[in-house]
Amino acid sequence: MTKGLYTAYTGMINQMNRMDVLTNNLANSATNGFKKEGSTSQAFNEVLAIKLKDSSEYGIPRGLGGASLGVKIGETYTDYAQGPFRVTDNKYDMALDGDGFFAISFTNKAGVSSIKYTRDGAFTLTKEGYLVTKDGDFVLSKDAALASTNQVAGGIPTGAIQINPLLDFKVDEDGRVYQNNEEIAQLGVVDVEDYNYIRKYGENMYDLQPGGTIIDSGARVRQETLEMSNVNVVYEMVEMITTTRAYETNQKVIQAIDDSLGKAVNDVGRV
Repeated sequence: MTKGLYTAYTGMINQMNRMDVLTNNLANSATNGFKKEGSTSQAFNEVLAIKLKDSSEYGIPRGLGGASLGVKIGETYTDYAQGPFRVTDNKYDMALDGDGFFAISFTNKAGVSSIKYTRDGAFTLTKEGYLVTKDGDFVLSKDAALASTNQVAGGIPTGAIQINPLLDFKVDEDGRVYQNNEEIAQLGVVDVEDYNYIRKYGENMYDLQPGGTIIDSGARVRQETLEMSNVNVVYEMVEMITTTRAYETNQKVIQAIDDSLGKAVNDVGRV
């Protein structure tokens, strides 16, 4: 009976983890380029009783049976599926059609700079003409992104893209930036060889983990367009209802077992 309590308890913990993931997805349903997450679960290893000196199966001991110990939280994964596009008619907005990321030079509060990666192409221009994110982080060129080095001199990282703010500019599908029909830079659109080596860093950015390899990307750049979150709000709401019902079911199991234990202790042995 106490085993049932533990099984229901682990079920409740698992549903709480699922709810945390779902609420985070919903909170970022309007975040540009956000990739939703999903949760997994797995069973605890079964406990087997073995027949000693059992030779019925060519000397291989045969299990008497198994006892499930409930469920435990598995990995949380990221769904990198393409999100829908929204045309903004803002020439500084960029979206990626295909697998890949924009490389940016990110500086933390301690003043340490490093290369991060994002799908959020809501860029803007500084008064000096540097292309930056909405948080002021510099967008890097293709060469700097592939080199995976972030050298900063005088506050400006090597490979920062600078254009003339007084002139119009265009960006083609390969990320090449043109002014006066001349190519002046190329956006640092790159990809990761194995997505197991990138992690969400925060602020809608990704960080490359040790062992990861940056490669060229075949994604097409769409100017005056933003990629929206790939979160399906209706689906996430349905999953939240399902998760809530599963949590309540485990809760009722605990209440039922608690009532049974109370009767066993207080009533069964009464004279």
